[in-house]
Amino acid sequence: MQKFHIDVIKGKGSYYQLGQRAGALFQQTPLYQTHLKRRESSKKAYQLDRIKAESYIKAFAPGLWDELYGLSSELKWPFEDVVHEYSGWQQDWKKSGCSVLMKNGFFVRNYDYHPKTYEGRLMIWQPDNGYASIGVAGRMIGRIDGMNEKGLCVGFHFVNRKNPGEGFTCSVIARFLLDSCATTQEAVSMLKEIPHRHAFNYTVFDAQGNHAIVEASPLGVAIRPQITDIACTNHFQTAEKVNENRYQLKESKARLQNIYDQSAFTDTAIEAFYRFNDPTYGIFKKNYGSWSGTIHTVVYDPIHLNVIFGAGENAVPLTINFKDWLAGERYPVTKIFGEVDTGEQFSHVNRSS
Repeated sequence: MQKFHIDVIKGKGSYYQLGQRAGALFQQTPLYQTHLKRRESSKKAYQLDRIKAESYIKAFAPGLWDELYGLSSELKWPFEDVVHEYSGWQQDWKKSGCSVLMKNGFFVRNYDYHPKTYEGRLMIWQPDNGYASIGVAGRMIGRIDGMNEKGLCVGFHFVNRKNPGEGFTCSVIARFLLDSCATTQEAVSMLKEIPHRHAFNYTVFDAQGNHAIVEASPLGVAIRPQITDIACTNHFQTAEKVNENRYQLKESKARLQNIYDQSAFTDTAIEAFYRFNDPTYGIFKKNYGSWSGTIHTVVYDPIHLNVIFGAGENAVPLTINFKDWLAGERYPVTKIFGEVDTGEQFSHVNRSS
């Protein structure tokens, strides 16, 4: 078993100040050296169109441009380098898993990926000029899932990275939604406007119980029927998008069926946590070497702004009252510990410890 931790990082202030705070804490972790080494390969992997990146970011979540400036200030990197590495414009994304169930006022998600890419930062973030949110960071300013102060919950699910287009990657798209959208309808509208780099499903759920599964790729966006589709894995299902799927869909379809089977016995948020986090139920994945092992399980309650979070498998669930934190109450937890059944290393963990 591989032990790891997730840092719980809280911040309130301007976007620029939040960027500085994120950068300062980031430099204190082993992950910083990994990102420094990645810079050379990133420069060769894709080109940056700064004008387009700036134009889109300022259209969808303008404060993030200031957050990038704050990062640049703290990291002492040229601003062009920070935008190239962390803006989400024209970056690549490895294949991954991820599962979601949306029902009875909760949004439960497993994040499935490779340990070496995991940043291990749960951000509780309140910018002055955007919606506050709680979620796990990805690509520095991005989020790999989250819930904002209005109760909008967001997740994504990899489908295909062949034939990438000119656009943004999933984690930054998730941040756009969290910072700027209050409802599922607003999120769906924005997803139709955002240029997408790769093919992903996006799951959104709001405090009124409205949900949507949005199938998005460089070729366009389609919406699944809202009444029947309450679960999502890693393939498209609408007639206009199924031809964009990968050839191997057996595991994704089987996991989706497992979620629907388990949903019949899942009526509360804590039941959802255990059914997603316990491998015996067939939703939790252990394919870490193949970029699709479950790293964290989270349940968002958009009505009460509660979060149930667990790191690794069979985790002890940790409850976070996001509403109380927004009201000024102190949240003392700084690290969440867990373990997963793999020999793969986490880049954000000090390997000598």
